Amino acid sequence: MLLQGKVAIITGAASARGIGRATASTFAQHGARVVILDLDESAARDAAAALGEGHLGLAANVADETQVNAAIARVIEHFGRIDVLVNNAGITQPLKTLDIRHADYDKVLDVSLRGTLLMSQAVIPLMRQQASGSIVCMSSVSAQRGGGIFGGPHYSAAKAGVLGLAKAMARELGPDNVRVNSIAPGLIHTDITGGLMQDERRHAIIDGIPLGRLGAAQDVANAALFLASDLSSYLTGITLDVNGGMLIH
Repeated sequence: MLLQGKVAIITGAASARGIGRATASTFAQHGARVVILDLDESAARDAAAALGEGHLGLAANVADETQVNAAIARVIEHFGRIDVLVNNAGITQPLKTLDIRHADYDKVLDVSLRGTLLMSQAVIPLMRQQASGSIVCMSSVSAQRGGGIFGGPHYSAAKAGVLGLAKAMARELGPDNVRVNSIAPGLIHTDITGGLMQDERRHAIIDGIPLGRLGAAQDVANAALFLASDLSSYLTGITLDVNGGMLIH
């Protein structure tokens, strides 16, 4: 029970077969009281209820500061503490550079990058008071290798921004015993990616992965558990690659 007695917020975790839901389930199994934060309040509540007793589902747009602060206030009122934040919410668009419009850029950057900042800003004061906390930021192998899978250049830029933001926060918050780390998943089989791949393309991608398979949401959830728990108590500012060897650097 690596997270016994901890309160963990996971954004974008209502989707049944996504990384966020797998992380929520794993955290709950390890004793955490989990807060699922998603755009759809009904889906967030249902997802929290599916974890068992003592969990919470709330609605918030992570790119909206007012909604974020209201949600965090409810978490503090309900649980009295916040130990872990997993900034998982994100969206992608398979656009080429010249096809990216202002609205596309704003949509992708707002959720992945602004959302990571706003959520982190909302929990940091309490974590500082507690003199403990772990923030896990979800980036992507796309940020490291320059796209080339499903996301457009603006997605790569957003996820690269997440890496820089997380490292800067780690440096700033280390003296407060608040750790900030990132995960860079490779190609993970979810509802989103599954619908974008034909068998031929799937096989071509797998041929370039030394471990010979696509990742599962549980692979990323396990990495998030490690970074959220005291197993990683001397790690901050790192990027943990979960890509099966797709990118070795």
